[in-house]
Amino acid sequence: QVTLVESGGGLVQAGGSLRLSCVGSGRFFDRYGIGWFRQVPGKEREFVAGVTKSGDTTRYADSMKGRLTISRDNTKKTVTLQMNSLKPEDTGVYVCAADTAIHGPPFYDFWGRGTQVTVSS
Repeated sequence: QVTLVESGGGLVQAGGSLRLSCVGSGRFFDRYGIGWFRQVPGKEREFVAGVTKSGDTTRYADSMKGRLTISRDNTKKTVTLQMNSLKPEDTGVYVCAADTAIHGPPFYDFWGRGTQVTVSS
């Protein structure tokens, strides 16, 4: 069990930047990989970025490649998503989730409530 709380969302003009944070409260935060997802009303949840438990491996959605950097500080129990050159189509609720799978494909079992990102044109 881990509780995740996102912050850092807001309203930004196209081309601007935001830094999102995902803070975990569980004592085993550093045992979980963390993923970021975007939720848009009426559409399927979309994977945005992920980082392994140690921070040694990252991956990003093709639609946002080159504009994202995900990192983590396990001392602070925090995962950060730096978002640059934002576009209106990046708008959505950004949610972080903890991967509880011990091997194989990730399974995101615990989810935060999300933070709203709105990019104006």
